[in-house]
Amino acid sequence: MNIALIGYGKMGKAIEEIALEKGHDIILRISDENLEEFTTEHIRQADVCIEFSTPYTAFANVKKCLEAGVPTVCGSTAWLEQLDEANSICMANNAAFLYASNFSVGVNLFFKINKMVAALMKSHPEYNVSMEEIHHTQKKDAPSGTAVTLADGILENSDVKTHWVNEAIDASDALAIISKRIDPAPGTHTVQYDSEIDSITLAHTAHSRKGFASGALLAAEFLHTKKGIYTMEDVLKL
Repeated sequence: MNIALIGYGKMGKAIEEIALEKGHDIILRISDENLEEFTTEHIRQADVCIEFSTPYTAFANVKKCLEAGVPTVCGSTAWLEQLDEANSICMANNAAFLYASNFSVGVNLFFKINKMVAALMKSHPEYNVSMEEIHHTQKKDAPSGTAVTLADGILENSDVKTHWVNEAIDASDALAIISKRIDPAPGTHTVQYDSEIDSITLAHTAHSRKGFASGALLAAEFLHTKKGIYTMEDVLKL
């Protein structure tokens, strides 16, 4: 594949390393230093765009790629209020789009397990559920996109929790998410159910960015010949 990397920070470079090892070509690398090269003409030379930038630039980047009709994988988080619009732009331009808050295969399996456990715990209201997420200090959003996805999976299956809050709180209807920023942690997410009798803990710990990068490339390989809107559940056949 010919790949355009929109965002050439640590994740972009990690994706590049794995892509080159697998025989793909990186034909465009966009960062703050060469935005003048981020043109429709250059985008259309790619088979797929992989976007990892910031919450403030993600939507504009995705919009530009989709309007060029190029399949686009996006892993930037904290811009989801515009996700529906991005999906509409994708369909209007007969393109392909895949957004994920986390591309790690392990994390996406964890998402599935989280939903299953939340459904099982629905009939046991004596357990209070809470969450914690730990990332490096350069992480721009809190809670993380992964934590929000986990929280959504819990809320969808709870008769008690109606919303999440990014703080420790003693309210029965609020799902507390505690965010910690500690270097050099690439990402740990914990879901805990506590009762007076015992506790149940689910946890996923990333050891490096390699899992995120390889998953993003796997998504790009899946998407580049397709049209429409997809998720990592489609990629992993979950």
